[in-house]
Amino acid sequence: MQYPGRLHSKLPQVGTTIFTEMSALAAEHGAVNLSQGFPDFDPDPALIEATQRAMRDGHNQYAPMAGWLPLRERIAEQVAKRHGCEVNPESEITITAGATQALCTAMAATLTEGDEVIIFTPAYDAYAPLIELFGATPVYIKLQYPDYHIDWDQLARMVSHKTKMILLNNPHNPTGAVFSEEDLIQLEKVVSGSNILILSDEVYEHIIFDGRKHHSLLSRPALAERTLAVFSFGKTFHMTGWKIGYAIAPENLMKEFRKVHQFNVFSVHRPSQVALAEFLQDDSHWDVGSMYAAKRDEFLSLIEGSRFTILPTHGSYFVLLNYDGITEEKDVDFARRLTIEHKLASIPVSVFYNVPTDHKVLRFCFAKNSETLQKGAEIIKSL
Repeated sequence: MQYPGRLHSKLPQVGTTIFTEMSALAAEHGAVNLSQGFPDFDPDPALIEATQRAMRDGHNQYAPMAGWLPLRERIAEQVAKRHGCEVNPESEITITAGATQALCTAMAATLTEGDEVIIFTPAYDAYAPLIELFGATPVYIKLQYPDYHIDWDQLARMVSHKTKMILLNNPHNPTGAVFSEEDLIQLEKVVSGSNILILSDEVYEHIIFDGRKHHSLLSRPALAERTLAVFSFGKTFHMTGWKIGYAIAPENLMKEFRKVHQFNVFSVHRPSQVALAEFLQDDSHWDVGSMYAAKRDEFLSLIEGSRFTILPTHGSYFVLLNYDGITEEKDVDFARRLTIEHKLASIPVSVFYNVPTDHKVLRFCFAKNSETLQKGAEIIKSL
């Protein structure tokens, strides 16, 4: 069936994402899937039971548009504890249908035709299409390989009178880089005296290792006052299929955010919100970093002695492996062959750039149970 009229695509260059493609290829060929970023283990049974209890207790109708207030109060408490930032749970926090919806809503509420948004590549693949969808133009700055640091002098040069927003992802997907407090100081210098907004994607804030600390933009008042920050319960509590996250912003920015939110989502699954509010009465449940650090270390130990070179990753639940010592193939070609011939799916990092930049690096997700990691590691060591 085909629509008979003339259709003008708003995203003519966008096709199926690499995540969908590689997961489909993995399923077709029975491959171990370390490509797409989702765990293959269940969330805490206490959280599942709390959700079922919320349903039994009658929490089955619309939640308030901004979200279940007790949950927003738990969020405000942990932001104050972790980042020293006082946020008003009633006017500065909104529960969203996942982090990507929050990113989309933030852009819809603030971007207009002719605006420019600076993003750092390699970048999460939703950023540029969303920017373009709302009539703005993405401006790309490459992170510096191999540790994927920001060239702050380059950023200062790229800022112009058209720059409406800078989009920062920390901890960074796909590279696992974690930006420091000094990075935030440099960002503060760049935006000082301007009206530039910052969209801060902090969905992996609790998944961080090696003694590093997550420095949220909310921790610096001069940045917090111009920042829309986005977070993910799905990433933190390994239940990505629940699609629940939240956004934090100053009251005047959040007012604009909610104007859009009320019409593109209105409200988010109420039983999940009620359950999370109960679950997070125990503040220790936020602490998932040590569990993920153990999984990363397990995976790296299992692949020790392989011909891959491990690039340092300090956050998120991905590791990057350079395969220079194995083949000269392009990373997309090697990733596909690895899936089809060797039954192991990964993500080629070049696809996260606006102009493919091939450093011969593949991304592997280690948010998997031990059996899955062992199977993947055996294949890696066989190459």
